[in-house]
Amino acid sequence: MPDAAPAGAGRERLSGPQRALRRLGLVRPIDLALHVPLRYEDWTRVRPLADARDGDEALIEGEVLACEVLLRPRRQLVATLAVVGGGRCTLRFFTFYPSHQRALAVGARVRAHGELRGGWAGWTLVHPRLLSPDAPLPAGLTPVYPTTAGLPQPYLRTAVARALQQADLSETVPPEALADLPGAGGEPWTLQAALAFLHHPDPRAPRTALDDRTHPAWQRLKAEELLAQQLAQVRARRERDALRAPVLRAADDGLPWRLQSALPFALTGAQQRVVAEIAADLARPTPMHRLLQGDVGSGKTVVAALAAAVAVDAGWQCALMAPTEILAEQHFGKMVQWLEPLLAPLGRGVAWLTGSQPRAQRQAMLSRIAAGEAALVVGTHAVIQEQVTFERLGLAVIDEQHRFGVAQRLALRHKAGAAAAGMEPHLLMMSATPIPRTLAMSVYADLDVSTLDELPPGRSPIVTKVLAEHRRPEVMERIRQQVAQGRQVYWVCPLIEESEALDLRAATATHAELAAALQGVTGADGRPVQVGLLHSRLPPAEKKAIMAAFAAGALAVLVSTTVIEVGVDVPNASLMVIEHAERFGLSQLHQLRGRVGRGAVASVCLLLYSPGESGRVSESARERLRAMVETQDGFEIARRDLAIRGPGEFLGARQSGAPLLRFADLQTDEPLIEWARRWAPRLWQRHPGQAQRHLDRWLGGKLDYLKA
Repeated sequence: MPDAAPAGAGRERLSGPQRALRRLGLVRPIDLALHVPLRYEDWTRVRPLADARDGDEALIEGEVLACEVLLRPRRQLVATLAVVGGGRCTLRFFTFYPSHQRALAVGARVRAHGELRGGWAGWTLVHPRLLSPDAPLPAGLTPVYPTTAGLPQPYLRTAVARALQQADLSETVPPEALADLPGAGGEPWTLQAALAFLHHPDPRAPRTALDDRTHPAWQRLKAEELLAQQLAQVRARRERDALRAPVLRAADDGLPWRLQSALPFALTGAQQRVVAEIAADLARPTPMHRLLQGDVGSGKTVVAALAAAVAVDAGWQCALMAPTEILAEQHFGKMVQWLEPLLAPLGRGVAWLTGSQPRAQRQAMLSRIAAGEAALVVGTHAVIQEQVTFERLGLAVIDEQHRFGVAQRLALRHKAGAAAAGMEPHLLMMSATPIPRTLAMSVYADLDVSTLDELPPGRSPIVTKVLAEHRRPEVMERIRQQVAQGRQVYWVCPLIEESEALDLRAATATHAELAAALQGVTGADGRPVQVGLLHSRLPPAEKKAIMAAFAAGALAVLVSTTVIEVGVDVPNASLMVIEHAERFGLSQLHQLRGRVGRGAVASVCLLLYSPGESGRVSESARERLRAMVETQDGFEIARRDLAIRGPGEFLGARQSGAPLLRFADLQTDEPLIEWARRWAPRLWQRHPGQAQRHLDRWLGGKLDYLKA
């Protein structure tokens, strides 16, 4: 009988299906028991053709009247069946083997299961499943499981059936928690009963409730999964609370106070609140694990600078890591402008670290970091490379944290340095993609979340319009008007060269087109306008020069790929054109839109879309474009983005190497999330043994991702 191989079994002793089980992570009996079907087939009764409709799934039985191999229009095996109860049905196979021909010999009796096509012109089953007419019909629906190459459904069904007998399905959720389940009504389902039902449902069960996962058995399974996730979050938080971190407290008239006094603007109320939350965390002897979320332009960078000032004033170092060199350089420029004048009298400064640095400059930076002379280190992934040694790292700040994987965040936290005496640095993660409430309650429940929900004064409103590609000449004319008034324009393209697979206008072609269209146009200063081109394949020095020229106003138009999505701040840019906007994700569109509206002049974002050969864009693309027109609220954008994409894509790299929710739905199962949030801490407190068994059952060893 097939069985999942033990975890330590050598590869040479495993059969093909056993190796396939391991690829799917189906190692323990409980893994197979929780591997629930994708859908079901009804083999419980033989269906007469008289009550069938086109598209119905049906099991028919009959006698083979004819069977032959046809060579035109393509090679195929065709059999004609005289069906029990009247009527005939054609069985058609485009891929077949001698076993098919033997089973369909003239005069043989056979059962066939599949989707019926046709009707008045004659019924057909294409590639039906052939079954023995003598085998007893199953009592329940037949499960169809998620599978992979080399793992046939019959083998998987047998393995799951055996696992259901072997797995420990004893209750780990206390009766008082089950009684509190939302919508439980009556006696709650046991886990064993729920799994038995989901693997082999009664054919009379409502198929709609099975398919949309609203059946009580599904609700029990989703509740178990969400509880496991919340238990993991509570445990991760407790484990971090047991770690030591440096107590970072600034003097009343110290660096944070001097920095805030020197800033050319006043902090918003939201910024002041968040700075106070972070300062309170840094003053504790346990590691801060805080997510700072705020919409585009809400002022996260200055909050990070003030947090760094607290660490530096307390005698420690701070590292700020960003996913792209352009964003890292933007941060570096701000930090040098704000902090360098205050650090220089102390003999300390701000260091810059990227992979593209010249060797000599990089070595000099590494020496300053190791000696502690670099109070703040700003850079890309280069900050976490092995040769980077901090003297005493007290605070790590990660911008656009969803772009970094778990291993990268852990690597930065392990850079505390010899002087840190085994202490963990505090961790502040920043994101311009606000987290919807259901995600904050579930996947990010282990974090403390600070929210900048107020934009600084002086930000101009952005009008968003959607235009079809055929209106491109109007867009060109608008650009001419803008640059003639001395304004600046972004034009964003999704690719940098022609692609046969995606028929998109290239950034290089658009750059040439705009340069030609603006030839002879002069700006407000009377000089001819210039058009720049920025993309990821340019050398770092050239990228830096182009961005500097655009920021200084020397370039009127910047044609770019999405490298300018985050971190670019040019207040004079008042028009954003996004080409093939239907190809971009919603949060990406919102980030790009946030590059304009940074000055006092009203700004416009034009979303150019191409309907394609069908004359239409997809429904999800229409939803994204509609959302962009209807709202500028980053939190509403995030909510809609989650609804369109689902949590898997939305979360990005935070979940690298970690299990996403397989059964629960963050959009529809909020009451179950609330239930799990309430009961997880109580379980650890009142029933720690059961809580641990529940966690082991659902997550096994997949808990490391919560450490980052």
